[in-house]
Amino acid sequence: MRLTAMTDYALRLMMYVAQRPERLCTIAEIAQVHGISEAHLMKVTHQLGLQGWIETVRGKGGGMRLSRLPQDVNLGELVRGVEPNFRLVECFGTGSTCPLTGRCGLAGILDGALQRFLAHLDGFTLADALEATGATLGGSLPVRVHRRALA
Repeated sequence: MRLTAMTDYALRLMMYVAQRPERLCTIAEIAQVHGISEAHLMKVTHQLGLQGWIETVRGKGGGMRLSRLPQDVNLGELVRGVEPNFRLVECFGTGSTCPLTGRCGLAGILDGALQRFLAHLDGFTLADALEATGATLGGSLPVRVHRRALA
């Protein structure tokens, strides 16, 4: 299984922004730090904003910040919200033309693995991901998880 670039970028963006709760972060700075196209990151930012993971402020001096504390961002929920589908094999989608559909035990095995993967992610938050790094993530600031409410 492989997560899409959209999910990868969303996780990177969320970790970067979580490290900087005292200010708004911009698409340009995150794109530069991670070597990601600003156009791609704009799509990610839009999606995260629509789903309520981040708040965005338009205009001069604008940017983004988390809309929840890092310990309130469940990684399983985040990945489910951003990943477009979890169709590991053709028969997981509609209109499957696999000749083994209905006569194959592999689909059930793969689905079980997927459910365990997502359940594992459900056991972690963005704060856990930040604390696990023990280093900086795309910048010179040390990893700090602030337990204050975001304004």
